[in-house]
Amino acid sequence: MFNFPDQATVKKVVYSLPRVGVGTSYGLPQARRISLATPRQLFKSSNMTQRWQRREISNFEYLMFLNTIAGRTYNDLNQYPVFPWVLTNYESEELDLTLPGNFRDLSKPIGALNPKRAVFYAERYETWEDDQTPPYHYNTHYSTSTFTLCWLVRIEPFTTFFLNVNEGKFDHPDRTFSAVARSWRNSQRDTSDVKELIPEFYYLPEMFVNSNAYNFGVRDDSIVVNDVDLPPWAKNPEDFVRINRMALESEFVSCQLHQWIDLIFGYKQRGPEAVRALNVFHYLTYEGSVNLDSVTDPVLREAMEAQIQTFGQTPSQLLIEPHPPRSSAMHLCFLPQSPLMFKDQMQQDVIMVLKFPSNSPVTHVAANTLPHLTIPAVVTVTCSRLFAVNRWHNTVGLRGAPGYSLDQAHHLPIEMDSLIANNSGVNKRQITDLVDQSIQINAHCFVVTADNRYILICGFWDKSFRVYSTETGKLTQIVFGHWDVVTCLARSESYIGGDCYIVSGSRDATLLLWYWSGRHHIIGDNPNNSDYPAPRAVLTGHDHEVVCVSVCAELGLVISGAKEGPCLVHTITGDLLRALEGPENCLYPRLISVSSEGHCIIYYERGRFCNFSINGKLLGQMEISDSTRAILLSSDGQNLVTGGDNGVVEVWQACDFKQLYIYPGCDAGIRAMDLSHDQRTLITGMASGSIVAFNIDFNRWHYEHQNRY
Repeated sequence: MFNFPDQATVKKVVYSLPRVGVGTSYGLPQARRISLATPRQLFKSSNMTQRWQRREISNFEYLMFLNTIAGRTYNDLNQYPVFPWVLTNYESEELDLTLPGNFRDLSKPIGALNPKRAVFYAERYETWEDDQTPPYHYNTHYSTSTFTLCWLVRIEPFTTFFLNVNEGKFDHPDRTFSAVARSWRNSQRDTSDVKELIPEFYYLPEMFVNSNAYNFGVRDDSIVVNDVDLPPWAKNPEDFVRINRMALESEFVSCQLHQWIDLIFGYKQRGPEAVRALNVFHYLTYEGSVNLDSVTDPVLREAMEAQIQTFGQTPSQLLIEPHPPRSSAMHLCFLPQSPLMFKDQMQQDVIMVLKFPSNSPVTHVAANTLPHLTIPAVVTVTCSRLFAVNRWHNTVGLRGAPGYSLDQAHHLPIEMDSLIANNSGVNKRQITDLVDQSIQINAHCFVVTADNRYILICGFWDKSFRVYSTETGKLTQIVFGHWDVVTCLARSESYIGGDCYIVSGSRDATLLLWYWSGRHHIIGDNPNNSDYPAPRAVLTGHDHEVVCVSVCAELGLVISGAKEGPCLVHTITGDLLRALEGPENCLYPRLISVSSEGHCIIYYERGRFCNFSINGKLLGQMEISDSTRAILLSSDGQNLVTGGDNGVVEVWQACDFKQLYIYPGCDAGIRAMDLSHDQRTLITGMASGSIVAFNIDFNRWHYEHQNRY
């Protein structure tokens, strides 16, 4: 990280560097003006608010976006991301997430929730007498480095940070974060406590456990401070985080969240609206309140900087008008029906069934359907290595796009014309001598790039994997590196301009990490020498053939499974972190699905599933009778979709494997699945050579199946 002295220097550096996409995932163009844009300009240029309103992204994702562009970062304890308290009930044995009384009023700041305390703050502001300092309601902030360390004191590196700023000592036991209910009560009663939360409350159960056995002392009420005491409705830290996250994503929070955004990032952050909302903090917490460069006295400047750090920092103001509300979940859950007529449940669930000219099982499906793509499409690959690029039209249906034939030398056939079942005028070619005959063709043998322009295929006898153009059908790159046949491939979510990580696993029990560039394909240290790219990292630790792999670039992790176990977690730089050890009967992993937040579902032989935290804790398990061929997690990691030989798609709550929904049985086994970008359409590849498009509605199921905890 570089800390430049002024904006002019920043501008010089930005224009000396290549253009980078600082926010391509936020819908921001890859341009230097975006690199130099103000937070307010970033907010206006991004498409994230519209995506949040349409429920394409979660409340959590949207809050992280707002924090990020407003200058909040995990790299600065004093400007750490800020999240709201959303629940008020931390005392009951059960928590009913359908009762409004269990939720906080998000239109008010923490300090104004308790009417008696609100009167105290209002009187402080109205009777202000200090001529040197502008009036404020609160003499403390909702987010400071001290508060961040208070929440995270049980885990490193925050324990060390805490001790470094407190002369090697922990805080007084009565001030140490020891119980969620106690912290909530303090934030409602103590006139010097208006703390909001941090993102970890919604995804990091480890923060509540004193796993390093630190001695935090004994409170005045004789209670030893150890693990954080959780509400009665949470059985364990994982349960608390899950239910707290469910509350954050609930309809009650969704319809109010824009009002909290107004307080923290918006028009109620400062000025007359902030006064009316009881939302004014010390003037030094606001951006631009003082020009430190104009303070020439070094002692005064140092004192002012220390004061700023003590008081905390208010995020950059992103908008000066009210934030728009989110659309209703129930308004969005109805999709146009297909003209194809089905009976009963089938009519509600199935959008369309499309038959391929061949009867070869559809063994890989990639639904890269983002609207900004040149060709939004569902790419399908059959067991006989025929593939088709099926154009995507809205979220209602698919249409087959023209395919291309290859010359005989390349031996890669492509399904042509459209997806009309009776279209038989197709020149099909088979891969014969190039393929290792012992490789079982499955979904792991293929990767489709995010722009639908290339397919990567493994399983060749010469120990390579290969890149083919979907536009011309021609071989564009051969990639060597393994000492044995490549058995599986995976890619991360796309980065800037379609760039991503590719992982290849092989029969010799190793994994290689590659970098895919939209311009150079697979590249190594020398992008100009794409004929012989070098892998970015070699991942070792398995003793048997690698059969499944998943890569999560957001977390910098690769999770892989060997034919005879176990599953290993590596960093993308090649370090082996841990093995994911399942129960005794879970020995042979076959499928892995990992969400961007670290939910890890592993399917083992004979119908056995395990749910692991990314830190290796077994969170749940189940066994089903179906021989599963495909699994995938919803984008938030909360829902698991499975399909197998019995032709039934089932939807489960990922945390505890509670069944949420069963689709009508299909007339053939399911071999592959993928979700459209908006998470509203599920595409399945069938053993009969068909694909079936289902309506899928996680929002509705989430709402209908909320339990009392």
